Amino acid sequence: MQLSTTPYEERLTAPRSWWFVSFLVGVSFALILLPFGTLPMLGGLVGGTAAAAVVASSYGSVRIRVVGDSLIAGEARIPVAALGEAEVLTPEEARAWRTYKADTRAFLLLRAYIPTALRVEVTDPDDPTPYLYLSTREPERLAEALRTARETAA
Repeated sequence: MQLSTTPYEERLTAPRSWWFVSFLVGVSFALILLPFGTLPMLGGLVGGTAAAAVVASSYGSVRIRVVGDSLIAGEARIPVAALGEAEVLTPEEARAWRTYKADTRAFLLLRAYIPTALRVEVTDPDDPTPYLYLSTREPERLAEALRTARETAA
């Protein structure tokens, strides 16, 4: 597989506040287990924090990549030849496209804690998906990487 000249990779990590919430979950488990003694309380603190951190980490581990002639968004792999124009969405437009403008057939890689997004038309006539909605912190860079990959593949 050949890398494009403008490779793009982004991990949609969870915000810092989620890690603090993970610690608070651990504290709540510790308080629940406090009547059973010090050792169960410490176990609740460590176990609750670890479990909540694993959930936050797994939710924030999804990646968006442009590699060679493919867009990889989470578990979806789409050839750039099947993609049309990319539209950079401001926070207000992104909110509209994930609520009242949304199409139920669209592919959404949605992370509500990321305010900006990219909407990419799907031009493949055999694919019922009308567009991809990709939450991204750098929509301009992703659009440029897709444009470059499409030109390189052509």
